Amino acid sequence: MASLENDGKNWTWEETLIAFDLYSRIPFSKISRNNEEIIKTAEILKRKPGAVAKKLFNIASHDPKQIDRGVSGLSHSSKLDKRIWEAFEENSFKVSVDAKEALSHACNVEVAEIIDNESDSIIVEMFPYGEDRMVAAKARVGQYFFRAAVLSAYHRRCCVTGIGEPKLLIASHIKPWKVSSVEKERANPRNGLCLNALHDRAFDQGFITINNNYEIVISDKIVEAGMDTDTKDWFMHYSGARIELPDKFLPGKEFIEYHNDVVFMR
Repeated sequence: MASLENDGKNWTWEETLIAFDLYSRIPFSKISRNNEEIIKTAEILKRKPGAVAKKLFNIASHDPKQIDRGVSGLSHSSKLDKRIWEAFEENSFKVSVDAKEALSHACNVEVAEIIDNESDSIIVEMFPYGEDRMVAAKARVGQYFFRAAVLSAYHRRCCVTGIGEPKLLIASHIKPWKVSSVEKERANPRNGLCLNALHDRAFDQGFITINNNYEIVISDKIVEAGMDTDTKDWFMHYSGARIELPDKFLPGKEFIEYHNDVVFMR
C-alpha cells in the first residue's frame, strides 16, 4: 500500500485533467473520501481518496458557481487548479477530450470503453457528412462530457418539474448545438439545462425560455397550441417560477440571452 501514500507529489496536468473530469461527473455535495467514484479514481492515480477529494474541492474553488456561493479553496490549491478553469473557458471541447484521453492512458484502455462503462444511454447528435471517424469519436467524447456534467450538476432532476426518471431526462443545450461553436459552447455545461423530454422539446422549439433571473417564461404560442387543458395548465403552472439551479456550472447569461432573442417565440 506504500504506493498509495504518494500524496506529497505535485499533481501533474494529466492528473488535474482527470480530477476535473471527475468533478464534472459527481454532484458537489457528493465530494467525499467515501465516494465510490473518488475511491476508484484514487486507485487509478495511486493516491489516497482524501487527497483526491481535496483536489476536487480545490478545483471547485475556481468554479464561478462555487465562488458565488462563497466556497473558498483549500490552502494547497495550486496554479493548475486555476489553469484548468482558464483552459476550460478557452476551449471546453479540448479539455473534455484531453481529460478522457488522460484517463484512458492512466487506465490503459480505449476512451470508448471508458465512456461505455461510465455512461447510461447517450443521445448522439447527427454529424455532417464528411466527418471522419476520429473527428466523430472526439465529438462523441465532448457530447458525453456535456451530458454527464449537466445531469450531475442538476442531480439528475429536471430543473423545471423535478422529474427524476433518468429515461425521461435530456441534457439540453440553451444555445442550440447546431449554432454553438465547437471550441467554447457545444461541450460547455454552462450552455446546458437538465429537462424532461417534453419541456426539452418545448424549450428547443421556443415555446418556453428562462430569463436572466433563471425564471421560466412561457410563450403566448402555448395558449394557441393544440393540446388538452390539463397539459396546457401544466405548462402555465411553472410560469414565473425559478428553475432549480445546478450546484455547479451555472447557466451562462450569454447563452440565455441568445435563447431569449433568437429561439423564444414571443
